[in-house]
Amino acid sequence: MSRFPAGLDLAEALTEAARRLHGTSTPGSTLDTAVRLAVELVPGADHAGISVVERDDRRSAVAWTDDVVRTAEEGDDRGAAGRQPYWHRLWTAPVAEVEDSENGGGDDALAGLGLRSALSLRLRADRRRLTVLTAYARKPRAFDETALRIGRLFTAHVGIALDSATVREQLTEAMRTRDLIGQATGILMERLAIDAAGAFDSLVRASQRENVKLRDLARRIVDPHHTP
Repeated sequence: MSRFPAGLDLAEALTEAARRLHGTSTPGSTLDTAVRLAVELVPGADHAGISVVERDDRRSAVAWTDDVVRTAEEGDDRGAAGRQPYWHRLWTAPVAEVEDSENGGGDDALAGLGLRSALSLRLRADRRRLTVLTAYARKPRAFDETALRIGRLFTAHVGIALDSATVREQLTEAMRTRDLIGQATGILMERLAIDAAGAFDSLVRASQRENVKLRDLARRIVDPHHTP
C-alpha cells in the first residue's frame, strides 16, 4: 500500500514536495518543511531532523520534527546522543545508516531514545561542514533500498529548494541594506550640507574607523534608538 498522501505515486509525491519546498520564504522555513515531508515520503520514517556537522563531529540541529530528534541530533545535558559513530562516514559517502541501534548498531544513545534505525543523507558538503537530513524509525532495519532511493531523490529536491531560498534571502537582505545606506546617506547630506558622494564617503570612513559594518552604522544613523 502506498504511503504517499492522497494516493499519489512517487513522481507526483515528489513534484508536490518540490512545490511545497519552493513555496517557502526563508532557508529556515525550507528546512522545517523538509523534515515534515521526509516523514511523509520516506518509507519507514517516524521522525526526521536536519543538522550541520562540523569536522570535529560536533552537530547542531537546525530543524526537527519533535524533541526526541533534537536530542538525538544535539545530545542532552548528560551528553546522550549528539555524537554518533556513524556520522564520520558522511564525509566520504553520501549516505550513512544504522540498521539496529540495539543489536550491533553501536549506537546505544539512539536506542535509549527509542530510535532503532537511522538513515542519514547529505544535503550539502564542503571541507568544513556537512548539512545532513536524517530519518529515524522506532523499528529496526526500517529503511530498505526503496527508502534509500526515495530519500536520495528527496534530498536532491531539498538541496535545490534550500539554495533558492538562500539566494532569495540574500537578495532581500541586499535590497534592505541598499535602502538603509541610502537613507543614512540622505541624513548625512542634510546634516553635513554635503553631496551624495561626500556623504557616502563619510559613511565609509566612519565604518572603517569604528570597525563597524557599513549596514550596522547606517542603521545607527537612521534609527539611533535601535539596539542589535
